[in-house]
Amino acid sequence: MLSPLEILNKYWGYDSFRTAQLDVIHAILEGKDTLVLLPTGGGKSICYQVPGLMTEGICIVISPLIALMNDQVSQLKARQIRATAITSAMSYAEVDIALDNCIYGNYKFLYLSPERLENDMVKTRLQKMNINLIAVDESHCISEWGYNFRPSYLKIAQIRKLTNATVVALTATATEQVIDDIQEKLEFKNKHIIKTSFYRNELAYVVLKHEDKDMKIIQILKKVKGSAIIYCKTRKETKRIHTLLKEYGISSQFYHGGLDIAERESKQKKWVLNHVRVMVATNAFGMGIDKSDVRVVIHNHIPFSLEAYFQEAGRAGRDKKLAYAILVCNSFDVDELKKDVENHYPSLENLKIIYQHLANYLGIANGSGQFSEFPFHLNDFCEKYSLNYLKTFNVLKLLEKEEFIKLSEAVNQPSRIFIKVSHTELYQFQIANKPYDVLLKILLRSYGTLFDNYTKIQESIIAKRSQLSIPDVKILLEKLNAFNIIEYIPQNSDPKILFLKPKMNVNSHNFSSSKIERRKNIDIEKANKATEYISNTIVCRSSFLQNYFAEKNQQRCGKCDVCLERNKLNINQQEFDKIMKDIKNLLQNTSMSVNDIVMSLIDYREDKIVEVLQYLSDNKIISMNTKNQVIWIS
Repeated sequence: MLSPLEILNKYWGYDSFRTAQLDVIHAILEGKDTLVLLPTGGGKSICYQVPGLMTEGICIVISPLIALMNDQVSQLKARQIRATAITSAMSYAEVDIALDNCIYGNYKFLYLSPERLENDMVKTRLQKMNINLIAVDESHCISEWGYNFRPSYLKIAQIRKLTNATVVALTATATEQVIDDIQEKLEFKNKHIIKTSFYRNELAYVVLKHEDKDMKIIQILKKVKGSAIIYCKTRKETKRIHTLLKEYGISSQFYHGGLDIAERESKQKKWVLNHVRVMVATNAFGMGIDKSDVRVVIHNHIPFSLEAYFQEAGRAGRDKKLAYAILVCNSFDVDELKKDVENHYPSLENLKIIYQHLANYLGIANGSGQFSEFPFHLNDFCEKYSLNYLKTFNVLKLLEKEEFIKLSEAVNQPSRIFIKVSHTELYQFQIANKPYDVLLKILLRSYGTLFDNYTKIQESIIAKRSQLSIPDVKILLEKLNAFNIIEYIPQNSDPKILFLKPKMNVNSHNFSSSKIERRKNIDIEKANKATEYISNTIVCRSSFLQNYFAEKNQQRCGKCDVCLERNKLNINQQEFDKIMKDIKNLLQNTSMSVNDIVMSLIDYREDKIVEVLQYLSDNKIISMNTKNQVIWIS
């Protein structure tokens, strides 16, 4: 058997592991259930892929994002490692073949979306697999206290009844409460955590409050050279900022989940190859992107949670050179954040009404519809039932979050082909049907896995190689499909909706108003922490984030806007903190004159006390009352 380092070198070409990777690999090989906390870009996938290759059998990887799964599978295949993914975008026949390949085809990795674990066919086939490891990516999704809770993650522990395989849970962000929750929900045999510090030495966090955010963003990009990401709250905003950058001669692309796959991949490739400098995007962008030279990540809104912010900001400076995470906000943003949280949680009555309208619109009877996919146009739906677009969208997003449905807005799934007959039967068909011979030969030469699995194709490439028009290629493929020689699934860019659960009777529903209210309160708490982060002018921003994630021995970065402002005082961190703490204690229940404060703090020099008082006043931590006395207001 090859050693972990030999596996790493053979398939990835690396000569050494990153921090903590080898510790995780050894823990897995020793059969220890392990929770892994590594920062964004810290190489979490290597932690389960190496032991997965070292052990006989197949590694099951649970991941919530189709794009991330497809990206991982593509990377593994490029390294000649057999891997496949099963997602909600696949047909029954595709799933059937993929699962058979995992049982009989010597596959090493099977990527599953969590909702697929509730599918009977998947559960049955998993029992026949020799599972060597269960890897749970984005494992914070299992916790209701996490920033992206997904109820289907709670089903993952059921796999443990099918196998004795070790479980490894991976995430970049988790609070202490979430860490405990992950281990409990995944039924760890013993608690075991391997993590690195949340401290990023190369990253300078900055909050800039400015009413004209557009001009501030332009100034930042003029000052900080190199590759950049700008995160926006809405799709509309990505296009507006992209247009703004063009006016100032800054090359950019805009990116969001509503673009089709081909367009997203094209934009992403241009940015990764530095053909454009800036990617202006919603939070749909970034997962699985391996670009180390990002010099600045700018947020032009306040994120919903510090977990999301930490992950998105962490895409800067992965090459370990100085980079910036800059949050630009103005006086409207805090109110907007509060409104957004409120809007994300519609009333229970509204939820029930729209859910029933949805079932009627799609023709789904009570008890039916599970894993059925339908074309769905939101504008048409709202018009038919005279519904408010925004409220309806928020209800659908809540239904998606609770995993009743899955929305697929203009997902451009590439065309796919699978040859249904044997090699011999295909050869006989080609002899008997000359008009199809050239096309079939080109297919076989262009794609090597047509007999084994559904394979993505591009009709434009086939047309060029066969000297046919694209419509003619499609017609021939449709005819081969009708002859039952191939299964041809044409490209489809229509918006779709997938029912993940049988349609419920709304009068006996299991929607819970108390559960919705609880989730809403959790999100409000997270939003409040995000607001506290931008309002903070005392604590080093890096320390603030480390404290949020319950990290002991926090380090002051010396580079964030708070640290740079404090550095002007010529007072070291420890002394500043002591003076500030003593001032706060003095003013806890009373007000005092500056002179009385100086006289009371006999352990410190007067000039230093005055400097700290000035700093606290400048940052609106203290103020003067009508009697010219100092009061603590923060």
